[in-house]
Amino acid sequence: MPRILAIANRKGGVGKTTTTVNVATAMAAAGKKVLVIDLDPQGNASTSMGINKKGRMSSSYDVLLGDKKITDAVVWTEIPNFSLVPSSPDLAGAEVELVDIPNREFVLKKALSKDAVNYDYILIDCPPSLSLVTINALVAADAVIVPLQCEFLALEGVTDLIRNINLIKKNFNPKLALHGVVLTMYDKRNNLSQMVEDDVRNFFGKKVYNTVIPRNVRISEAPSHGKPVLLYDFRCPGSQAYISLTGEVLKREKELIAC
Repeated sequence: MPRILAIANRKGGVGKTTTTVNVATAMAAAGKKVLVIDLDPQGNASTSMGINKKGRMSSSYDVLLGDKKITDAVVWTEIPNFSLVPSSPDLAGAEVELVDIPNREFVLKKALSKDAVNYDYILIDCPPSLSLVTINALVAADAVIVPLQCEFLALEGVTDLIRNINLIKKNFNPKLALHGVVLTMYDKRNNLSQMVEDDVRNFFGKKVYNTVIPRNVRISEAPSHGKPVLLYDFRCPGSQAYISLTGEVLKREKELIAC
């Protein structure tokens, strides 16, 4: 069975999608067979991989509603070992449609257990809210990676998310673990970044990855070219940071599996 990692934060614009596609790319380069599931109605992970919205036949929305199997919705990217289930704007209304489905919190978990066994890792790019869609992702996941932007209000949102993760662990998914917190958009010239890093490391301790993702223009440019930054500019600081982060994720995976 694959390991399932949800990349989540209730706040938007913190680097969830960028972290998802670049960690997945680095995992694929390391020989892991990876599936990304884009659960955000905005579809940024799909766009970041160069998948044309107009050409999408099936999506994660169809999987959630039970209309399609995972294998029916998978799109192969130009990166070997890396495939993706694209998003759909219809996900914005999935909350209402899921309400009347029995065991609605377990829909994605059931879909993945039936039809996604040939992957080493499944990474789920969650929407920036604690909706039924996000709850489905957390119920299906083995662990959660939390990107956290280096700004003043960042900790406030994350502590709420951790509280929600603990509730889901208690009520729906006892195995759910906090994989780690990754600091994103770090500007070493800015004292605020250092202050936020100190606060986060004091609060979460070893759960914070050693690698920080710098504020880097190449990371911002890459999605407009339909590529992860690792393909767009392999040598830039952002790419090197994501390679380092993925090494930490895989190392921590061994420790979590061994527990």
